[in-house]
Amino acid sequence: MKLSDAISEYVMRKRTSGLKYETGDALFRAFFAGTGDVKLGDVSAQHVLSYLSARPTANCTWRRKYNLLLHFFDFWTVRGAIDQIPMPQQKAAERRTYVPHVYSREQVRSLLRGAFQLRQRYEDSTSPQTMRTLILFLYATGATVGESVALKSSDVTLKNGTVTLRKNHSDRPRTIPICNDLRLAMVKYERWRSRHPIRCDSYFVKNDGKALTRSSLNCNFRKLCRTASVYRLDCAPPAMRDFRSTFTVHRITSWMRTGADLNRLLPALAVYMGHANLCMTQKYLSMTPERFRKELNKLSPIRRKGHWRDDKELMVFLSGLSSADSLRLVNQ
Repeated sequence: MKLSDAISEYVMRKRTSGLKYETGDALFRAFFAGTGDVKLGDVSAQHVLSYLSARPTANCTWRRKYNLLLHFFDFWTVRGAIDQIPMPQQKAAERRTYVPHVYSREQVRSLLRGAFQLRQRYEDSTSPQTMRTLILFLYATGATVGESVALKSSDVTLKNGTVTLRKNHSDRPRTIPICNDLRLAMVKYERWRSRHPIRCDSYFVKNDGKALTRSSLNCNFRKLCRTASVYRLDCAPPAMRDFRSTFTVHRITSWMRTGADLNRLLPALAVYMGHANLCMTQKYLSMTPERFRKELNKLSPIRRKGHWRDDKELMVFLSGLSSADSLRLVNQ
């Protein structure tokens, strides 16, 4: 069996089972391009190591590619197509030391003001309108950067004030309501979009009308942070993914100030953010200001029966969950 045939059949099986498998398909195509269409049994550990070490990558990326190839060869070993798995030694996992940053409201204001000061040297740069609206979107919804970049025009229904987020960890779409302030900001953005030629179905686009890419977006955001003089205390570079923790901490802090019932609100917040369970949301409690520690220690878990969409009162609450108050503050 040729390597190309093995890859095609393996990817087809994955997609038949219901997976999109886009990342895996791209990885195998890159591996095939470097190895050539050799016989599957002729692929050696050196072929795999050459592919994995072809360019400098983060340790976690190296391990992720390694595991995908390991599963691929294990699949064909079990079926007798090859005698043994041709894999080099795995790298040891590195301890992750990244600590999420919580932007202050003043930092968010500075980033929004600085968006219009970015120099647009290239046609494929991220426009000020896109950068500003994307920051507001991340800050007001707690969506991940991946979900926001993958957002399609058809996923946004401003008339109803809802957006559908699709690219999450579980790959299950969820539709969330947005606050009126964010809706108005997105209406202005759509007016800007209507005056430019759009060459894709993505909602957030670059100056040339093409879809945003994570690499160019991160590069432009780092430039924006330097322009707006926004830094972290630990000197690590600020990241767009930190708006998710900022959204959560600002929401929890606001509820604590008003004496709200967190036993009821935290499960709703977990639903809104697409968390699989409440424990994923509770990790943000340790990031709230220390003066609220006494209130946090009083929290107890809550059990709900039935589907959350069937709770009309909860759905009304969710429609106002995005940080409308904070959004008004940063827009002032």
